[in-house]
Amino acid sequence: MAKEFILPDIGEGIVECEIVEWLVAVGDEVKEDQPICDVMTDKALVQIPAVHDGVITTLHYEKGEIARVHEPLFAMEVAGAVPANDSDVSDNNAQPAPTASSQLEDFILPDIGEGIVECEIVEWLVAEGDEIKEDQAVCDVMTDKALVQIPAKHDGIVEKLYYQKGEIAKVHSPLFQMRLAGTNDAPAEAKVEVKAAAQTVKASQQKSAPKTQLPANGKAIASPAVRRMAREQDIDINQVPGSGKNGRVYKEDITRFVEEGAQSTTSSSQPATTARPVQATGGTRVEPIRGMKAAMAKQMVASVSTIPHFTFSDEIDLTEIIALRKELKEQYAKEGIKLTMMPFFIKALSLAIKEFPIVNSQVNEECTEITYFDDHNIGMAVDSKLGLLVPNIKGCQTKSIVEVAQEVTRLTDAAREGRVSPDDLKGGTISISNIGAIGGTTATPIINKPEVAIVALGKLQHLPRFDDKGNVVSRAIMQVSWSGDHRVIDGGTIARFNNLWKAYLEKPAKMMMAMS
Repeated sequence: MAKEFILPDIGEGIVECEIVEWLVAVGDEVKEDQPICDVMTDKALVQIPAVHDGVITTLHYEKGEIARVHEPLFAMEVAGAVPANDSDVSDNNAQPAPTASSQLEDFILPDIGEGIVECEIVEWLVAEGDEIKEDQAVCDVMTDKALVQIPAKHDGIVEKLYYQKGEIAKVHSPLFQMRLAGTNDAPAEAKVEVKAAAQTVKASQQKSAPKTQLPANGKAIASPAVRRMAREQDIDINQVPGSGKNGRVYKEDITRFVEEGAQSTTSSSQPATTARPVQATGGTRVEPIRGMKAAMAKQMVASVSTIPHFTFSDEIDLTEIIALRKELKEQYAKEGIKLTMMPFFIKALSLAIKEFPIVNSQVNEECTEITYFDDHNIGMAVDSKLGLLVPNIKGCQTKSIVEVAQEVTRLTDAAREGRVSPDDLKGGTISISNIGAIGGTTATPIINKPEVAIVALGKLQHLPRFDDKGNVVSRAIMQVSWSGDHRVIDGGTIARFNNLWKAYLEKPAKMMMAMS
């Protein structure tokens, strides 16, 4: 059965491209990751690789024609796939059995967020054989940003789930297979076991490793996907012997290179002694770092390794604003609005940003340019059950405290369920981390790159302080800790900015005047 290759996203905002050159012809046998064609977008020349081993059956466009993103580019017979069997026909007038291609359809995992290329299967909400309806939730998947629910596009019956719970699915690859509603049953042999076929092909390739060679001119020939794989594993691709024509490097060449390097390192590091190593007596458990935890790890490393952090701490007397909130809380609760302290922190922060726009800016990677943002998109670090999420409230400078409160409630509830939309996670300009909600008074927060500042709120404490007359009184005190990007923010700036923010919180009347 021929399988269609859907042209994936090849650049932000690109919806079509021109076929510059086909690098294969109908009938050619191709390998996974082999270049199929060159296409020209309005930005660059892009090479499209195969995603399976197999034989090309159809090229849907001629050289020079315009191909559309998310539409079939070519078709191929996937290596290892089982073709449909013809039914025995005793009646000469009987109609032939319908083919599998007219009955079954692969659901291609669509784009589920900017820059996301894979996701983890968290839970299948259906099973093979289940009847499902259009727009019914089929599974939950975890990206490096949020939990996303994948809906069905048609009515039908689930024929095949290509992944098990916990496995990693690739964007633009088949996620599950279904029989469309209203079509006749096709024989079971007509099902295309895409995933199993790919595994079979890879296994056979590993049994008979192809001859490899280094590039003649010292520069490797490889597709963008292979180059990305090499970068992710911190490998110089020009040092990897390629098994393809003219030394072209494929993914399995990268894997082989890594394995051989690990083996040589192990053998060379064996100690010249026969003493038995001391082993731990307790058990161990190894878990992969995936999804948002993996994303957080990369983000934090990128932040601390490229941004020179410095921390500034202070305490804020929240006694008066807590009393104001207490007066307003019950009134707004009748209108279904949950009024916490966070909306006051956010609104006061936005008011202070008006006087200190530098803290609402971003610098480029080379730190040669600085961009100031008119919108105050203030993020809140939320300790969700799936990991750290930082959704942000857009345009806080134009919102009232009540409107901010509504957004805080919406985003907090969504974040704790891991279902924040990608739009809510993008575009933040400054962040607040409420570590005090769990415990602790001070912290050294890590800047949410590419932002230039973040503040951590400590827990609220009732502490003795002197009033204007020298009497000891109980006050509601919170410690706050700022981290700033020392490339663009100095200590004096963050101190003056904090003093203004603090003044709005300690004197609510001053904040109300600034809002008018």
